[in-house]
Amino acid sequence: MRWLCASATFAAFVFAQLPAPNAAGVTIGHITFIVPDGDNMTKAWEDLFGAVPAKSGSLTPLKLPGIYIVVSGARGGRNGEPAAKRAGTKGSVIDHIGIEVKDYDGLKAKAMAANMPWQEVTPGTQAFLTMPDDVIVEVMGNKDLKTPVQFHHFHLAVANADAAKEAQAWYIKEFGATAGTRRNLPAAMFPVGEVDFLPARGGRNGAPPTPPVGTDGRALDHIGFDVADQDAMFKKFADDGVKINSAPRDLTKQVGFKLGFITDPYGTYIEVTQGLRDLNDK
Repeated sequence: MRWLCASATFAAFVFAQLPAPNAAGVTIGHITFIVPDGDNMTKAWEDLFGAVPAKSGSLTPLKLPGIYIVVSGARGGRNGEPAAKRAGTKGSVIDHIGIEVKDYDGLKAKAMAANMPWQEVTPGTQAFLTMPDDVIVEVMGNKDLKTPVQFHHFHLAVANADAAKEAQAWYIKEFGATAGTRRNLPAAMFPVGEVDFLPARGGRNGAPPTPPVGTDGRALDHIGFDVADQDAMFKKFADDGVKINSAPRDLTKQVGFKLGFITDPYGTYIEVTQGLRDLNDK
C-alpha cells in the first residue's frame, strides 16, 4: 500500500491548491518521494520552498502552489535493517522537476546555507538544485509570480526526438493535455504545470544514449494526476491498452480520495486519484 504525504501550502493562496481541471477533467496532482529519511526530505521542502504541513485523514500532506508533494519513509528490512538508499532522479525517466520562485536570490542563499549542490545555468534566473536523496529540482526565477513559488513541470527523459513527440501525443490522448513546446521541444500542457519531453543525450565519442529507467523504486517514485471520474478514466486506460498496475480503490474514509496506479509507455509510474483536488475545500 502506497500512502500519500502531500506538500505544504503558503497561508496566503491566491488560487486553490490544485487548479480547476482541463476539459478532460484532469489536473496535475502530486509527486511522491519514498526515501529512507522522510523527515529530512520534508524539512528540505519546508525550509527551501516554504512548504507547510496540512492534514487529511491519516495523512500529513505538504502543499506547494499548484501541486502536492508527498514524502513517505522507505521501509527497512525484516530484521530491523535500515532502509536502503534509493537512486535519485538522474538516469530515471523523470530526470527532474521544475519549480518557479519569486525570489531566486533568496532561494539560492538558502540552498548555499544548507550546503546543497547548486548548478547555475543562467545567472540570477535558472539553476539545478540537488535536494536530499539526489533529487534534482530545476529552479526558475519569475518575479511576476503571485505566490512565492509555484510548480512548473515534470521533465521526462525519453529515448529520442521521435519518442518525445510520441510521449506528448500519449499525454494528450490519455490525460487531455494540450500540445505545447518548451525550448523548441514537445510539452504536454495542463491548467497549472506541464510535462516536458527531452531526448536522452548520447555518450562521448558518439556512444548511444543510456535508456532512462522507470521511476518505480527510485527516490522520486511516482507522479500523480487527479481526475473527475476515475472509473471512466480507468476504462479508457483499459480500452487503450495502458498498463494498469493497481485498479482504483476507494480510500476516501482513510485519506480523503480514491487512487489507482498505471505506468506510461516510458516507465513513469503514475498515481491517478479522484478527490485530491477536493481537499482544497477541507
